[in-house]
Amino acid sequence: MYERFIKRKISEAMEDTRVVLISGPRQSGKTTLANDIANDKMPFFTLDDPTVLAAASNDPVGFLRGLDRAVIDEIQRAPELLLSIKNEVDRNKSPGRFLLTGSANLMTLPRVADSLAGRMEVTRLLPLSQAEILGTPPDFLDRAFDGEPPHAARNSIIGDALIEHVLSGGYPEALTRRSWARRQDWYQGYVDAIVQRDVRDIAQIEQLSLMPGLLQVLAEHSGQLVNYSGIGAGIGLNHVTTAKYLGIFESLFLVQTLQPWFTNKLKRLTKSPKLHFVDAGLLAALKDLDPDKVRKDKTAFGAVLETFVFSELQKLATWSNQRFAFFHYRDKDKNEVDIVIQNRRGEIVGVEIKSSATVTSADFAGMRKLADACGNKFLQGLVLYDHDQVVPFGDKMFAAPLSGLWAAG
Repeated sequence: MYERFIKRKISEAMEDTRVVLISGPRQSGKTTLANDIANDKMPFFTLDDPTVLAAASNDPVGFLRGLDRAVIDEIQRAPELLLSIKNEVDRNKSPGRFLLTGSANLMTLPRVADSLAGRMEVTRLLPLSQAEILGTPPDFLDRAFDGEPPHAARNSIIGDALIEHVLSGGYPEALTRRSWARRQDWYQGYVDAIVQRDVRDIAQIEQLSLMPGLLQVLAEHSGQLVNYSGIGAGIGLNHVTTAKYLGIFESLFLVQTLQPWFTNKLKRLTKSPKLHFVDAGLLAALKDLDPDKVRKDKTAFGAVLETFVFSELQKLATWSNQRFAFFHYRDKDKNEVDIVIQNRRGEIVGVEIKSSATVTSADFAGMRKLADACGNKFLQGLVLYDHDQVVPFGDKMFAAPLSGLWAAG
């Protein structure tokens, strides 16, 4: 079993918070981690079991009666249970009473958002990070926000090896498949299961049969600005329905929209969000990419690599002691920075992603615009590339190895 670096934060939350929710995509390892934390000291119930689901849905008060503590898996399948949990933890305010897992963002579900306000801490578990796969706790974000230059990672992963790591993604079950064809089969089954089961759980969809096709179209738009009309046109959906259905995929942690960074100092900024998949392996499977195809033609690899880096940064943020927000930067003159990270003090680190082994001064054009707009809040601008060397490009600007995201220096 892989060590999950967020385990410490969840264990700490269980010591002072009545309800803790591990939220994230299916098959990301939530159940395994919840059982590891509970360590046989709490009864386990999964709402994927039809009998348990019926009991929890038909008589939530009776289901919880007599339970001092419990792990309840896939809570989004019976959201009506949350009100009873609220009443139960108001009656007995002891910390660590319920450890929940959920494969949908409960905060987007009707009547759920404020039912456990002040009583529940939400942690997000994404598929495995490269650091967790390799067992090397990284310090990338902490160094960047401390204003320290990036370091060249020991045993950097570059070239063909980097391509394989990026396309593999982070779903534990997919990583056990030895051939790329078998991984493709796993991802196809994964998408089918999500559409047939989880989409039905959280929304009333009139055109359920179009959802797999929409996900396929979204894969072709990953890394691009969101254009609902353009996305939906190919499968006969208007922009309103497309936005609604994309929101459902976002609630299920399959895709994420990255909002634009803005400042009153600049008036000509793009206001459109950017689309990313949560896992690069799923994106690669939907785009029918494998290492051999990418080695012959890297045209489609750049968008997958950008999603990969965005996902890795999000994973690092989940177990950091700091709080980060993520954006993208683009102005009307098409100067852009792929990922803008901001901490609670308003300090900024910019990250640009390149799939090549060469960086030039022109690759920092958008970063310099961002730095000017941020003033002394700009801490560092990094162009991550396929190499093992750190190269300075002026004050606070560096070309840095992609491997620095996960490898300790």
